Amino acid sequence: MDALFDLFVTLADFLIFDVLALSKELWYAEAAHFFVANFSKILVLLVIAIYVMSTITDYLSYDRIGAYLEKNKTVGIGNILASALGAITPFCSCSSVPLFVGMMQGRVPLGISLSFLITSPLVNEVAIAVFWVSYGWEVTLIYVFSGVVLGVVGGILLEKMGFGKYVADWIQELDYKEMTAEEDSTPFLQRLPGIHREAYTTIGKLIPYVFAGMVVGAFIHGYVPRAFFEQYMADNNLLAVPFSVIMAIPLYLDAVSVLPVIESLIGKGVPMGTAIAFMMGAIGLSLPEALLLKKVMKKRLLVGFFVTIGVGMILSGYFFNLVLG
Repeated sequence: MDALFDLFVTLADFLIFDVLALSKELWYAEAAHFFVANFSKILVLLVIAIYVMSTITDYLSYDRIGAYLEKNKTVGIGNILASALGAITPFCSCSSVPLFVGMMQGRVPLGISLSFLITSPLVNEVAIAVFWVSYGWEVTLIYVFSGVVLGVVGGILLEKMGFGKYVADWIQELDYKEMTAEEDSTPFLQRLPGIHREAYTTIGKLIPYVFAGMVVGAFIHGYVPRAFFEQYMADNNLLAVPFSVIMAIPLYLDAVSVLPVIESLIGKGVPMGTAIAFMMGAIGLSLPEALLLKKVMKKRLLVGFFVTIGVGMILSGYFFNLVLG
């Protein structure tokens, strides 16, 4: 993996220090070098991951996921299955909410539905690829494990605490609808054009966000002084993890666009767990997501949802720092 990343670093060296002849001592040269190396890396991994996941989702539709969970409603097992499905499907919070509504209409227990809703945006296929290339399989495994555990535990807790009655009234009033998934025997070669169109469209939508996130990450990497992070987000600051989660809430970033920011934070010496907690906060606790969820949850469930996830993210950050420290 290091050899693969070295290719992008070599490209950045050539463009910034040889072609443009910028001095390594200049902050904007360092920022530009970070931008080229990481943007090219994430772009390649993005294309590969999106095509793989577009293939998976062509077989694993909304209806198929809902029908599968409807048949596996046992508390605990159902939560694990829901979180696992959330981890392997490329749904953000916006696209997970319609499936959540479908699960509620199919009388899937709230906790199991929430397990999917929590894990789906947190564990992202592009993030998995980037973590694997940049930090190794151990970090990647802990990242995926944390997202799945957070979904399982969060869903079970909210179910056990009786939050089921705080789903929006219009959802509770929906008539029961059995979720079924028809078998699709279309050969793979016939699926390829549709898979390509879906992947191409998704990549086109994500690239502007990756670019914007990379600009922010490059600025942090090249300009923001290390002393800032040493003061507020260092290893010895016990409040660094909750601070990073709270600081991420006003943002609206998905796992792809926040990755460059994470890379720059880690490059500035921010502990891995603290950076991951920031990432989870930006993805799963953003204010725009709260406005979206407000349509399907009453205030008490929404607050309980955010508090439970927020505490889980903070604990995950401490766990990351402990294991990887």
